[in-house]
Amino acid sequence: MPDSNAEVAGALLQAWNAHDLQRVASFYAPDYLGEDVGQAQLQHGPCGWTANLARYLEAFPDVHWTGDCIAEGNAVALIWTMRGTHRGTLMHIPPTGKHVEVRGVSILTMRDGKVVHSQNIWDTGGLLRALGLLPELT
Repeated sequence: MPDSNAEVAGALLQAWNAHDLQRVASFYAPDYLGEDVGQAQLQHGPCGWTANLARYLEAFPDVHWTGDCIAEGNAVALIWTMRGTHRGTLMHIPPTGKHVEVRGVSILTMRDGKVVHSQNIWDTGGLLRALGLLPELT
């Protein structure tokens, strides 16, 4: 397991890209609580986060994240870009076949090398524009 919280965040990003839900779950504490601007409900525990992630993997089977992180103490800001092709339903939006690029930030609170809380703030409007559901900004 990585030593620093920044290394944990980097390894977590690699696990997201591996699409390995079991490995992803291992990064989250049993009492994990997650907030995501694209979800109406909070995510509870590792299964809550992996269920959320599974929805994105189903909608974007080729999804890949790139990113950087800033860590201080038990806080990590994971600044990421997600790229993928919309091939499955997401948020009641049927597949469009469009390639998307979405930016976001996940603010992680760490304890003993595990994520105990996250706030996932991402460009939902940009996603909807990329899918053709909102007009382009001018």
